[in-house]
Amino acid sequence: MEYNLADLFESVVDVVPDREALVYVDHPGTGAERRLTYAELDAAANRIGHHLLDSGVRPGEHLGLHLYNGVEYLQTVLGCLKARIVPVNVNYRYVEEELAYLYRDADLVALVFDTEFAERVAGALPQVPELRHLIRVGADPQASRSAVPFADAEARGAPGRGFPPRSADDQFIIYTGGTTGLPKGVMWRQEDLFFAGLGGGAPTGEPVRKPQELAERVAAGGSGITFFPTPPLMHGTSTLTAFIGFFFGQRVVVHRKFVPEEVLRTVAKEKVTSISLVGDAMLRPLIDALEGPLQGTDCSSVFSVSSSGAIMSDTVRAQFRALLPNAVLLNNFGSSESGFNGTATDDSGPERGFRVRVNSRTRVVDPVTHEPVAAGEVGRVAQRGHVPLGYYNDPVKTAETFFEKDGERWVLLGDMATVDGDGVVIVLGRGSQCINTGGEKVYPEEVEQALKAHPDVYDALVAGVPDATWGSHVAAVVQLRTGAPRPSLDDIQTHCRTRLAGYKIPRQLVITESVRRSPSGKADYRWAREVAVAADG
Repeated sequence: MEYNLADLFESVVDVVPDREALVYVDHPGTGAERRLTYAELDAAANRIGHHLLDSGVRPGEHLGLHLYNGVEYLQTVLGCLKARIVPVNVNYRYVEEELAYLYRDADLVALVFDTEFAERVAGALPQVPELRHLIRVGADPQASRSAVPFADAEARGAPGRGFPPRSADDQFIIYTGGTTGLPKGVMWRQEDLFFAGLGGGAPTGEPVRKPQELAERVAAGGSGITFFPTPPLMHGTSTLTAFIGFFFGQRVVVHRKFVPEEVLRTVAKEKVTSISLVGDAMLRPLIDALEGPLQGTDCSSVFSVSSSGAIMSDTVRAQFRALLPNAVLLNNFGSSESGFNGTATDDSGPERGFRVRVNSRTRVVDPVTHEPVAAGEVGRVAQRGHVPLGYYNDPVKTAETFFEKDGERWVLLGDMATVDGDGVVIVLGRGSQCINTGGEKVYPEEVEQALKAHPDVYDALVAGVPDATWGSHVAAVVQLRTGAPRPSLDDIQTHCRTRLAGYKIPRQLVITESVRRSPSGKADYRWAREVAVAADG
């Protein structure tokens, strides 16, 4: 047995077949839900895997998941892994042209999509002749004959396993980006993803030393942990969180969409212990609900709330701690290209920066020489060992991002950082978003942290705007709290001066009805820049 994700999942199923694996809550407020044991989820995945093979999708070919959260999403991912078909996540916010690009770039031959996206899928299909097998989730009022209803696909597939042998080299592709450029497909070997993105079967402890040990640990341990990944499963971290739950032999809860009030009701009902989300964009609405319509909801079961993909700000974390003082808040640092790198220290914040205790495989290096930087010098975060193979269909970007050193493969991330004397990494921000103003470098994330500490600011993004004097100036695009008075630029600057050096202070303020983010809560800096430039007009 190798470190193959389908093999590992099946080994867990075999030791806890009757344990509840997945709880799915449909449209919030309807009360509709589905519950599957490990044995039931295994059989459901087998059916989809066999249907795909029977329909002519071959091992190694790519299938897109253009879906909201649901049983069908995780069932299809598992079915693909079982059949050695490569699952590919699709951002469901994309419009026809963006979809056509991703479908083509990923070389999709099959697609599972929600009927709500049928019109956009139909518009993209003429540009993707290689996409030959469609499966539709949900009723289709048009009764389209081009797509197989998911229920029919499931019914046609055999429930038993009976798949050919698998390999640690089988792939898993995670598409990332799209808010600052074209999306890129990160190609992972499953063994590397198991150790870098899933903690080797023990994210907070010692990784397993052999594949068989995963099931042994599950059999020896008990149940009682419930993971609740609240972002869309098409966000790589959310799917990986679900798999961490499965590889622990524990229960995973998913909602179709993120609705704060319904999330809290489910936390109370299912006694959720571990919530994952993406930064303030998701944590702040939960706080608002707990302070408002859901005040008094029993969330005492929660012992951890983790964020990746965006930072939970100091101010918002303090507000949450006041409501749930026993819950641990974890600002995790990682990416689609590296998996998990480390967790922020308790003293991270606007004053000291985003400070991360990284794992032993992470370094801050010179982007040209790839040598470690000295304490206090700025470099780029890099990771060695279990890293991806590269970007699918993009040899140029692969050569820029991945390198070999001392016989090991490395990935060079986009995050700029320094290292202090104790080896703690201070992450400055994405180099691609860095603002050069008068020769000084400003990282948006640092300014955003300061802005969100303002009592009237609900959310904020920061972008650079062309400036005849400074080259670029710092612009703040701000969403206010409901009912908050409209601050002036001088008010914002006065607030920021207690937290930031003078050259980092915003020189422009744009008040917007809402800050645009991706469905997973990640910042849309391209939008923020467009809004700021238009307002500067």
